[in-house]
Amino acid sequence: MEECCSTESKKQPTHSEHDGHDHDHDHSHETGDQTTFQLFLPAIISFILLLLGIVFDYWLEPNWFSGWIRLVWYLIAYIPVGIPVLKEAFQSIIHGDVFSEFFLMGIATVGAFSIGEYPEGVAVMLFYSVGEIFQIMAVTKARSNIKALLDQRPDEVTVITSGKPQIVKAEKVNIDEIIQLKSGEKLGLDGELLSEKASFNTAALTGESKPTSKMKGEKVLAGMINLNTVSQIKVTAAYDDSKLSKILEMVQNATSQKAPTELFIRKFAKIYTPIVVFLALGITFLPYFIVNDYIFRDWLYRALVFLVISCPCALVISIPLGYFGGIGAGSRNGILIKGSNFLDLLANIQNVVMDKTGTMTEGVFKVQEVNFQPGFNKEEILLLVNALESQSTHPIATAIHEFVGEVDHSLLLENVEEIAGQGLKATIKGKELLVGNFKLLDQFNILYDLNHANIVYTLIAIAYDQKFVGYLTIADVIKEDAQITIQKLKDLGVKTTMLSGDKTAVVKYVAVQLGIANAFGDLLPEDKVNKLKEIKALNQSVAFVGDGVNDAPVVALSDVGIAMGGLGSDATIETADIVIQDDKPSKIPIAINIGKQTKKIVWQNISLAFAVKAVVLVLGAGGLATMWEAVFADVGVAMLAILNAVRIQRMTF
Repeated sequence: MEECCSTESKKQPTHSEHDGHDHDHDHSHETGDQTTFQLFLPAIISFILLLLGIVFDYWLEPNWFSGWIRLVWYLIAYIPVGIPVLKEAFQSIIHGDVFSEFFLMGIATVGAFSIGEYPEGVAVMLFYSVGEIFQIMAVTKARSNIKALLDQRPDEVTVITSGKPQIVKAEKVNIDEIIQLKSGEKLGLDGELLSEKASFNTAALTGESKPTSKMKGEKVLAGMINLNTVSQIKVTAAYDDSKLSKILEMVQNATSQKAPTELFIRKFAKIYTPIVVFLALGITFLPYFIVNDYIFRDWLYRALVFLVISCPCALVISIPLGYFGGIGAGSRNGILIKGSNFLDLLANIQNVVMDKTGTMTEGVFKVQEVNFQPGFNKEEILLLVNALESQSTHPIATAIHEFVGEVDHSLLLENVEEIAGQGLKATIKGKELLVGNFKLLDQFNILYDLNHANIVYTLIAIAYDQKFVGYLTIADVIKEDAQITIQKLKDLGVKTTMLSGDKTAVVKYVAVQLGIANAFGDLLPEDKVNKLKEIKALNQSVAFVGDGVNDAPVVALSDVGIAMGGLGSDATIETADIVIQDDKPSKIPIAINIGKQTKKIVWQNISLAFAVKAVVLVLGAGGLATMWEAVFADVGVAMLAILNAVRIQRMTF
């Protein structure tokens, strides 16, 4: 397990790093612009001709349907489905992979024609081709699920051209062009702030719960959300370097990362297939030296039956498809899984360690509580506070505005002053209003009877007419699905731990709310790494869930790194093995469950294929099974395995 934890092992391999025959690599499953009808058209033609041929052979029995006419008829039926497979076999041989499933299908069906078993030859190739089409459709569906996932990311921006705003595709924006970002809009490209000042939700990029203000000339990154005023930004990086492009590349490489089970089956097939070919040769010729009434045609037929039965396509097709189905099921649920090996690791996860800000909490401020002294009119004071805070662009002011509502512009503000690091001061209705932290009240000698150090939330103290009015509590909101996430993880038998750079008091408070037993705060990135190492020292598998740049080291160290991808940093998304596209923590247990179900389906397919093939192989070698039983044992089992594999894409998690 240790080898899966290193950063190197999580590097996405290129296709060239995989040698040998790989069914889902060497055999293309791209459908291009083909419709379902176009995919099935060759099989439909072959099926109609085969059906008519069987009717002529066994029911109508016309005199003309014999000899070369009968041969040509079945050859025409064979060509639409047979030529593509023979072509694949030829290409595999050129690339050094002689004993592929295409080669087995080719020699079995050509052999069937050579001994006059035309219907069987066409039937074997027809059903094999239909199985291939089902596989293509299943892979295409999974791939479309993954691509649909990417559409959630911003791909359009508003460019200022000749002083006028114009919405254009982000990929067409050039470096140094000016884009406009409205309030609440997500930035699609990296750039430099041209406006004097703007506040951004940067929790996903920094790991800090407090949104930050950016000044003119400072860098702003793709994924940041503008919190208040309309801002202008000069683009500093091309679209090709954006998160979207990088995630698209991850999608293309997702199937390159093979699960151990899948790798074993591939290696097994490489040894198993040539053995079967030589056994078939033995079945054909060895009886000549053993039996008295040796008939070459009969033993060749048995050998061909044996070849068809022994073809490992049920395993070679269905197992990668099972894993690809798992990847597709993940994408349908907004989860990008970068390789089938991570599905196996997810199935066996024992611990989930998570960050707090942006992972289990929203990463934005909201008013939690209003606590005023008796004798003050709550509604009146809140209107005064809202009017004063409207003079500020700070995210806390935005939170108060969202809580109170529209600003009462009939309230006249005089002598408005912002006191750095403390808050705001103004005169309203001839009386002094102070809104800020308790340092502000101390500076103006406002007396209060409150031990604010024990309160875990951010406090906004209020004084009016030299009297302490009370305070508002403002905090990062726990995500609505966070609590059920922890419960579902417990139901799966997974232990949970929270690690955060936020205040310990805040972290422990959130952990208690969610039901997380172990929680640690005030941690630097290296502290998180050490805590994770402590868990791994117990020889237990660990998944880490984070979203900020400061989470990248611990994501890389974990057995399975999970990134919140809606706002997550480039570094964390690239390092992570799983990306949750919509930032919902409830997707964590869903991902683990997908891993478990995928593993279950894969082993069901392995068991089914081996059990049926073992029985029919014995019958075929003994002459008790015909080519039709062979078709069922090979293509029938393959299709059952394919249907079982795609079942995961229809499951509700």
